[in-house]
Amino acid sequence: MTKVVDVNLINGIALAFEGDAVYSTYIRKYLIFQGLTKPNQLHRKATHYVSAKAQAMLINKMLEAQLLTEKEEDIYRRGRNANANTKAKNTDIVTYKMSTGFEAVMGYLHMTEQIGRLEELIDWCIETVENG
Repeated sequence: MTKVVDVNLINGIALAFEGDAVYSTYIRKYLIFQGLTKPNQLHRKATHYVSAKAQAMLINKMLEAQLLTEKEEDIYRRGRNANANTKAKNTDIVTYKMSTGFEAVMGYLHMTEQIGRLEELIDWCIETVENG
């Protein structure tokens, strides 16, 4: 049974939780379609896209390029400023908060069923990492 919830009322951490899974799934599919099949290989390559450091770099470039809509920037700030009550692993708190904001945008787009826009941003992320 699905409960109807106003996505605008979902906190940034919950949006990031969704966004982390969605973004990771798209990246995994992309890497497998690139011919990578070994778990070690996949994991190592995936970190270029899904690590907190990579996501912080990507959101920074998105903001610089003014790629996000006003609403998406609001969602980014909501995720970035949310109190996660968890410690960042392998990174500093600023990078961790930026990556949480990045994931919140992905989660928001997925939950509002803006799949075309979600895929447009993910394609941009893949291209940006590939052209590194």
